[in-house]
Amino acid sequence: MNRARFLWLATVGLATGGSPAHAHRLDEYLQATVIDVTRQHIAVTLQLTPGVDVASGVIHQIDGNGDGILSPQEQQAYVARVRQGLSVAINGNPAVLTTAGAAFPSVATLRTGSGVISLRFHITTRLTPDTYRLTYANHGMGTDTVYLVNGLLPHDPAIHVERQQRSVNQSTYELDFTVAP
Repeated sequence: MNRARFLWLATVGLATGGSPAHAHRLDEYLQATVIDVTRQHIAVTLQLTPGVDVASGVIHQIDGNGDGILSPQEQQAYVARVRQGLSVAINGNPAVLTTAGAAFPSVATLRTGSGVISLRFHITTRLTPDTYRLTYANHGMGTDTVYLVNGLLPHDPAIHVERQQRSVNQSTYELDFTVAP
């Protein structure tokens, strides 16, 4: 299975929680995160799915002028707001998240509870042979937010995942891994 398809399947599995395809979220704002570690960069992908009951509030957060259209400027501002609520550190050293891309569904699709906002961030790094701890925190966008987080199996055979640990609500996550020579 190619890597892009695996990432898509992993993200869909996180976002749907194994629910039937016709089911829609109701009263939660799901923020599902997938972390992919390579020696040169770390990719952080968020799939944000507002449920039907909270979609209007999320749309209001994005659609600053209330015209029912999510302009590129409004989308960029929302991506920046989400990014500000995220933190990543490697061995205790804060890492800089750079926006790598974003995709927003229409307002009508968001209102159905099946619209998924996809955000991609990356961290440029140079991982040398050593032991690492990646710490991730998502400070969310409100009380209705629920979290899922998982790391992908590295495709580089020199990178070995040792342990994953999550907080009870999965808003924080630790990934211990090693990079072999």
